[in-house]
Amino acid sequence: MNDFIKEIEQAEDIVILGHTRPDGDCVGSCLGVYNYILDNYPEKQVDIYLDSFKREFMFLRGADTILHEKIEKTYALCISLDSGDLERHGEFEVYFHSAKRTLCVDHHISNAGFGDVCFLKTECSAAAEALFTLFEEDKIGTECAECLYLGIVHDTGVFKYSNTTRQTMEIAGKLIEKGARSSLVIDGTFYKKTFRQNKMLAKALDAAFLMLDGKVIISCLTKDVFEENGATNLDTDGVVDALRITDGVECALWMYEYPTEGIFKCSLRSNELVNVNLIAGAFGGGGHVRAAGCEIEGDKDAIILKITDMIREQLESE
Repeated sequence: MNDFIKEIEQAEDIVILGHTRPDGDCVGSCLGVYNYILDNYPEKQVDIYLDSFKREFMFLRGADTILHEKIEKTYALCISLDSGDLERHGEFEVYFHSAKRTLCVDHHISNAGFGDVCFLKTECSAAAEALFTLFEEDKIGTECAECLYLGIVHDTGVFKYSNTTRQTMEIAGKLIEKGARSSLVIDGTFYKKTFRQNKMLAKALDAAFLMLDGKVIISCLTKDVFEENGATNLDTDGVVDALRITDGVECALWMYEYPTEGIFKCSLRSNELVNVNLIAGAFGGGGHVRAAGCEIEGDKDAIILKITDMIREQLESE
């Protein structure tokens, strides 16, 4: 029995936190832990706090119990998942500080380590994969397996990103054997798009342009575009990867403006040469070598020039 399981067994009540603007790995990991505890320690009380997420994830068991607003409560144990630093928990960070014990499970290389116990597994493709290595395999039920499988699918781009390893594929196979519905997860949550999502993808692609002799592709949508189309950031899932696979492109930069004017979310993806984690880290963000993100306040054109200059420096050093 490892320290992760011991901490769960010793805690009467547990709170699970993911990062702001939760993606598939974040939601899948949080619900993976929730279902693992529900199946093996039904006497324990477990709460999850997350921002709103894609409705396509609502079929996962426990998704409808996730809390989206703070309540006055303290917990014996707080588990931080898929978050490179505490600030990524947003307003729910307060639960981490008030808990008697704290755990961190993550796979981002930008994570410097935090919590009473930190399980930082940068060799894993996703937080969901890291969790599989911490759970007792024979105690992983079908619902837990499906959550973990969804997390891995989303953070590997359906097993096509460079973070996919032999271990990733072996674990995915084991999760399918435990009942994870592969076609439902992949088609239903990764490839299927709403009409609004397709519209926003079209607008992002229409706004795209090339720099650095076609090696960099950039697209940025301002908040007025979202307002005109009744859209949110949840309607732009997959845009950065659609940019990345453009022929001849090494690095993609996808930016969108928050409702707060002048603050932009920047997502970076690269194929072979650029370490985007270094670029995002320079602005207080982070992630992985080939996938990272950050938030930057300022003029969008100035931001684009700063980032492309950093990309240029890396390309010229190759």
